[in-house]
Amino acid sequence: MRMTIVEMLKKAGNDFVSGESIAGELKISRTAVWKHIQKLRECGYEILSRERCGYRLKDAPDLLLPSEIQIGLDTKIIGKKMIYHPSVDSTNRAAKALAYHGAEEGTIVVAEEQESGKGRLERNFYSPRGKGIWFSVILRPKLLPKEAPKCTLMAAVAVAEAMNRFNLKAEIKWPNDIIFDGRKFVGILTEMTGEISKITYMVIGVGINVNISREEFPEELRDVATSLSEIKGGYLSRVEFFRAVLEEFDKLYCEVCETGFDGVIERWKNYNVTLGKNVRVISASDSGESFTGKAVDLNADGALIIDTEQGLRTVYAGDVSIR
Repeated sequence: MRMTIVEMLKKAGNDFVSGESIAGELKISRTAVWKHIQKLRECGYEILSRERCGYRLKDAPDLLLPSEIQIGLDTKIIGKKMIYHPSVDSTNRAAKALAYHGAEEGTIVVAEEQESGKGRLERNFYSPRGKGIWFSVILRPKLLPKEAPKCTLMAAVAVAEAMNRFNLKAEIKWPNDIIFDGRKFVGILTEMTGEISKITYMVIGVGINVNISREEFPEELRDVATSLSEIKGGYLSRVEFFRAVLEEFDKLYCEVCETGFDGVIERWKNYNVTLGKNVRVISASDSGESFTGKAVDLNADGALIIDTEQGLRTVYAGDVSIR
């Protein structure tokens, strides 16, 4: 109900909306309207009031609230339903529980912070409150399980395309790390549940460092991590950027469902900084085998093809560093 009040105030722009009209629209008392306005102010909404005029929204907090994100959101599947958490251990974990119990495709779980965020290879992912976009999306694609890794590439391209809208340069290091000047600011983790012949559901978690200064990162991350605000040289609205990411994600996913991954892989190649470079690969297997070579291409499954002294090798999972 409070978010309905926010939407009414936003539609009014610089005009005041009377408490009487809000009460009539929501079928509540004017006293109840006043109480809701007070709660919204406590959440960070700057709402002006004037006797015999009503209320006007002067400013809204940069919180990843569904009501904020969904205003003007142009998507067909992704983000129609959103679950918001001020804090959560992991958005992927929360999304997997929802997916298991039948949550609809396109459902988003988003949090202001993650207490136990995870990235690829079980690495911790730094996810401070109010400084980034930490979200997971539930998908139920009619794809074979072997095609799941390409959905990770799709997610990386979606963030890169959103960056284009803000005139920010994106570079993707295989398979899904988005970097700038060698430092990472986006991580993506894809998890899947299914059978041999079909995917039951897939959860793609995305962590985007938005407004984190170099000094705010833990010391061990300062030389390897960055954020959009550091790249841009100033504050960036999380709400606006998140909306752009969801719209680009939705476009790509609809394209994949209709025509396959060819377009996604071509766009990934346009953003990539791995192909054509000498790399060192550490296998994701228990052996932890490492080898070097030149990254020459992706195969049809999105795996990286490495030209080594012993011949071509295909990497489906592992840690790749550019030499």
